[in-house]
Amino acid sequence: MLTPADTNALLLTLRLALVTTGILLLIGTPLAWFMARSASRFRAVLEAVVALPLVLPPTVLGFYLLLVLGPRGPLGTLFAEPSLAFTFPGLVIGSVIYSLPFVVQPVQNAFRAAGRAPLDTAATLGAGPLDRFFTVALPLARPGFVTASVLGFAHTVGEFGVVLMIGGNIPGVTRVASIAVYDHVETLNYASAHALSLVLVAASLLMLIVVYAYNHQHDQQAAGAGTARVLP
Repeated sequence: MLTPADTNALLLTLRLALVTTGILLLIGTPLAWFMARSASRFRAVLEAVVALPLVLPPTVLGFYLLLVLGPRGPLGTLFAEPSLAFTFPGLVIGSVIYSLPFVVQPVQNAFRAAGRAPLDTAATLGAGPLDRFFTVALPLARPGFVTASVLGFAHTVGEFGVVLMIGGNIPGVTRVASIAVYDHVETLNYASAHALSLVLVAASLLMLIVVYAYNHQHDQQAAGAGTARVLP
């Protein structure tokens, strides 16, 4: 059975994942669009920066975030008193940076897969740039957004190293589910660790099943539409 403290940790994790995913979709969509369509020679540098959290140890990223968000860091002293470190907003900032590639890359790939032909066709019919983006590009990239949302949410739920470095372990403030599991293991409370871990495993598996099922259904619908177009 989950303890009240574990339930609070799960609720805080859910809140963090929802806020982080929403912010990532807002900032990640224009970023993905630029990287998918731009021919700039600096695009490779931008793509490398976005993908950096994939290869950087979480503790390294968390350490530098702690320096930036801490009491003497530029963001820590600018936006909060005494700092953004060890606060929920600080967790959100760290989660957004750490989960950025898990949202940007699926959306970027979806924009690329859609191609330029539908946009060019819409342009010949008089659609403006914003109209083409919202009525053509976004609907065609919908599977990428579903994948990005699920991966961004699930990755935020599973964060440990970054949130531990910049958030610590403050019950009700920064003690997320992954930290709670670590606490239970440290105190040899394996029963509570099992209960909380099983919830996380089940939730993560369910989210992955949803995204794979959606993508398979979308592929089948696309294949069916293609067959219908070539039949007499």
